[in-house]
Amino acid sequence: MPNPQIVVTGAAGFIGSRLLGELAARHPAGELLAVDHPVPADKAANLAVAPQVPFLTHHQFLEALASGRVEPELIYHLGACSSTTETNWAFLAENNLGYSQRVWEWCAARSRRLIYASSAATYGDGHAGFDDELPLERLQPLNLYGKSKHDFDLWVEAQVRTGRPRPRQTVGLKFFNVYGPGEGHKGRMASMVFHGWNQIRQHGAVRLFKSHRPDYADGGQLRDFIYVRDVTDVMLALGDRPAVSGLFNLGTGRARSFRELIEALFAALGRPPRIDYIPMPDDLQGKYQYFTEATMRKLARAGVPCRPTPVGEGVADYVAHLQRALPPETRL
Repeated sequence: MPNPQIVVTGAAGFIGSRLLGELAARHPAGELLAVDHPVPADKAANLAVAPQVPFLTHHQFLEALASGRVEPELIYHLGACSSTTETNWAFLAENNLGYSQRVWEWCAARSRRLIYASSAATYGDGHAGFDDELPLERLQPLNLYGKSKHDFDLWVEAQVRTGRPRPRQTVGLKFFNVYGPGEGHKGRMASMVFHGWNQIRQHGAVRLFKSHRPDYADGGQLRDFIYVRDVTDVMLALGDRPAVSGLFNLGTGRARSFRELIEALFAALGRPPRIDYIPMPDDLQGKYQYFTEATMRKLARAGVPCRPTPVGEGVADYVAHLQRALPPETRL
């Protein structure tokens, strides 16, 4: 295997596969390495965006780093369990936290670069705000997934504060609500655009959660929805800026309601909205964010461009992608 210069972990996942495809358009295959858990059938199509790029499993990758068989200059570490309903802390502590620590320590020991995925889930219910300049100890995630990401952010901060060797570049990105092509394998964790499109195909209507708070209407829960293309553009820009380090939000900076999102979906299909409101599942009660909105000042001050795609435009582009994947006679 050629020694890759750039590695993408989580390469068969949603954001990772989109990033891998963009990198493959810029670099020879021998300069890249895709890393993920053994890829099940429902994620295999994501790796097809760059079939010529070599692949290692996540354990093989750690072994290759330890043995010196691969010595990349830059690791985009996006691999993690992203289920907000995962209840096995031992699994998350190993898969999301421990694995990330080992990758960080390798980069630190060799002065290599690391750009990794944090999450807006670290902000919890948002009572302290969604400002990426808040002291991390003020944040209280609502679920174990958010805790695993927050614990790694805290750990990285502690390493830097104590003056230990660090990667030549360390960037953490708190992804907000990302939607777009490549998320079909995520099941319940896929975006409401994906779920809504499937619900329209099956039933002609979309189901949204009722509100259990008097200050939010049904379907009025607010999220910062960002198109996956905008996310990969920022990651590529950071790859071109090795002097930039820090923990940054990555959203649009403007919250939109689920109802607005689904109205954009119906508009993209040329249909009037049909929305049914259903009770929120018990396992989400008390763990559901009613509002998220990224502050984007810090990334802008770092000189990293982020030009968010308007929701209507992003949803329309995504719908066109979903439609193209269907036989013509079954398209909406």
